[in-house]
Amino acid sequence: MTGSRVVALGHYQPAKVLTNEDLAELVDTSDAWITSRVGIKTRHVAGPEEPVDELAAHAAAKALASAGLAPADIDLVLVATSTAINRSPNMAARVAARLGMGSPATMDLNVVCSGFTHALATADHAVRAGAATRALVIGADKMAEIADWTDRTTCVLVGDGAGAAVVEACADDEKPGIGPVLWGSVPELGHAVRIEGTPPRFAQEGQSVYRWATTQLPPIARKVCERAGVTPEELAAVVLHQANLRIIEPVAQKIGAINAVIARDVVESGNTSAASIPIALSKLVERGEIVSGAPVLLFGFGGNLSYAGQVISCP
Repeated sequence: MTGSRVVALGHYQPAKVLTNEDLAELVDTSDAWITSRVGIKTRHVAGPEEPVDELAAHAAAKALASAGLAPADIDLVLVATSTAINRSPNMAARVAARLGMGSPATMDLNVVCSGFTHALATADHAVRAGAATRALVIGADKMAEIADWTDRTTCVLVGDGAGAAVVEACADDEKPGIGPVLWGSVPELGHAVRIEGTPPRFAQEGQSVYRWATTQLPPIARKVCERAGVTPEELAAVVLHQANLRIIEPVAQKIGAINAVIARDVVESGNTSAASIPIALSKLVERGEIVSGAPVLLFGFGGNLSYAGQVISCP
């Protein structure tokens, strides 16, 4: 069984930007209130004519172009999303159709905020098992469509977008570029983050999520590094789910990644759920903030109170 690696990334965000000042005209809030509590300044919001699969296809096309590949070179498409209103065809099949792919396997994964790292692990497993040779892994969500715009505690958090990674098999003599996944959940606390109802609406118990993330997740993230054979001090970057700056910064500090670049894309993008990790990672790579081949910790957490993380080699 061979390993796999991430060879290219891409991201896409809608053109419309919603600032904290814009939100202050909709609900009882202010830039100071939002910044002090979650650290977010702006977020991108898709219009009704921009469905989830369109966001995903834009990010995927950029990743393919960066890898120098054609859509027909992909034999597995995985889309992590929790905002797919239409159930069939699934988002992966819709992306494959938009890009004119051949006959890839197409699957969606709904693990909410940790969806991308779950999907990345699934692609790695498929390659290792010989079920795929080259996969497109996408995190895409349109959180603004399921937000309650009268609830200032949640509507200030959300943004829309997509990020994508091309994963392919390593050569026989090449070190795997995607480390072992560590994943799990806390089912009895799954109600702390919800997308429910008709129409579906996003709601959460913010303090419960904050306490769980800041106390329970750092030791799990350190175990991810242990499984990958690296120490936290060796990490070049840490890309956590971009939920809240007040969660990201203390969790990163407790992990002990003292030499790492810490992704803080939440400030300009808000919480984009499954899209947050690939968008943040793609931007860091695009800006040249991580050296190719350097170890990067990816760690998703949130909805279902689930988590999944792995250390990858930067493409």
